Amino acid sequence: MRQIKLAPYWLRFLIITVFAIGIFFRFYNLDTKVYSHDETRTSLRISGYTSTEVQRQIFNGRVIKKEAFDKFQSLNSEKGLGDTLKSLAIEDPQRPPLYYLLIRVWSQLFGTSVATIRSFSAIVSLLVFPSIYWLCRELFIVPLSVPHVAIALTTISPIHLVYAQEAQEYILWLVTILVSSASLLRALRLETTGEHKQDYIYVWGLYTVTLTLSLYTSLLSGFVAVAHGIYVTATAEFQWTRTVKAYTLASLAGFFSFIPWILIILTNLFQFHQTTSWSSSKLSLLPLFQAWLIQLSRIFLDLDFGIENPFSYLVTLTFFIGAGYAIYILCLTTHPKIWLFIILLIAVPAIPLMLPDLMFGGIRSTAEQYLMPSYLGIQLAVAYLLATQLYNGNILRRKIWEIILIVIILSGVTSCAVISHKETLWSKGISYGNLQIAKIINQSYRPLLISHASSSHSGNTFSLSYLVQPKARFLLVRGKALPKLPKEFTDVFLLNPSTSLRKTIEKKYNTKTRKLYSYKSYTFWKLSRKSQ
Repeated sequence: MRQIKLAPYWLRFLIITVFAIGIFFRFYNLDTKVYSHDETRTSLRISGYTSTEVQRQIFNGRVIKKEAFDKFQSLNSEKGLGDTLKSLAIEDPQRPPLYYLLIRVWSQLFGTSVATIRSFSAIVSLLVFPSIYWLCRELFIVPLSVPHVAIALTTISPIHLVYAQEAQEYILWLVTILVSSASLLRALRLETTGEHKQDYIYVWGLYTVTLTLSLYTSLLSGFVAVAHGIYVTATAEFQWTRTVKAYTLASLAGFFSFIPWILIILTNLFQFHQTTSWSSSKLSLLPLFQAWLIQLSRIFLDLDFGIENPFSYLVTLTFFIGAGYAIYILCLTTHPKIWLFIILLIAVPAIPLMLPDLMFGGIRSTAEQYLMPSYLGIQLAVAYLLATQLYNGNILRRKIWEIILIVIILSGVTSCAVISHKETLWSKGISYGNLQIAKIINQSYRPLLISHASSSHSGNTFSLSYLVQPKARFLLVRGKALPKLPKEFTDVFLLNPSTSLRKTIEKKYNTKTRKLYSYKSYTFWKLSRKSQ
């Protein structure tokens, strides 16, 4: 491959500036955003308690303060690291334990505040930069400008920033994907050249370790491993070569190391299906395609316009065409060993999620975090396009591509600035409206919030406990028990009640309910007497 010069001084200065800005945004306003339903599950795992224990201790029909939730969102003397592992195995077998064990240790060292818990992801996200640099160096070998552009794109990528500030495992997963991919390419290159035998053994060992860590971070790492396997087999021209043998041994070692958690999944298979049943919710094709386009655009621009905004269609279509063009140029101008790796990284993790949604219905592929490997592949393709086009063609053509690069960088910086100042984001999912709900509750003089343990979004009760003022009280019930309504509260609210529970309360207490907020299956109601 021909040599590509380093970026000019002004561009290198711009990339360094962007890098500094991106790091700043990762640690800015860590504690101001809504602590979502999923993030409270992380804190629950840190505490070592299970949801069953939570229901038994506080979903008992008694009025409690917001401080009652603290026991299940922080460290305590009753539970240890083993309880964190046990609670995951019993209630969340679809979530491998690596992140949760690490965050538990992190909490023991630095505390359990929202900012502290999220800072772990922010710090881990810094490992993305050297990892993607290494991956680009191994993949593209000579063009030094590609790694630099790739770092710039990931530094100010909105979707990277979002998950760098989430108390979830996805940014750690991305790091394991990057390192395992880079170590695989390094091992293949050493295998081809036959040099540095000691390094060759070390790198295959590193691949085994990072593959294992990746599997223990996310089950979806299996799709990345399949992409790696197809790549190794295809580049060996489907022959049982020494390279294929080495890869087979390394990957088998990684998968054998994951067998203990596979056994846990099989033991708790019913719970596994129950906790992943949300993915089978039906969604028509048009909203599905719209969701895919918006997800793709969030790699580069995210101003949270919403799917109904006409500007969103222009933005998403522009980035869709741009990503397609980048992949086209990649396949046209690079060796098959380069473009095949990126194409597989994009396609193999995405197809098992997208295809079932298209054929049978479902929303698996609308979860942005599950498509992180595919987003990474798209970013690599775009980085290659930008890095090469800056030096190809006449002066006018190069100037146009310089402008395009600057526009993409400014889009990312603007998005990061917007995201950093928002208190709630699309990534909060069903908890997106909790800030609005909390404001309604906080406006009341003596508010009472009623919630039932059977609610499909009962974790939002924990989320709201971070947002409501100390004057708010909670009345949590489970089973067939009806809440006894105390008279001392000025306003009574129902959080996501079932229709039967709401109707029963209306009938028993001669009241009526009025819906104040609704998002998908998540509702918030106010209770008032009919005489009013």
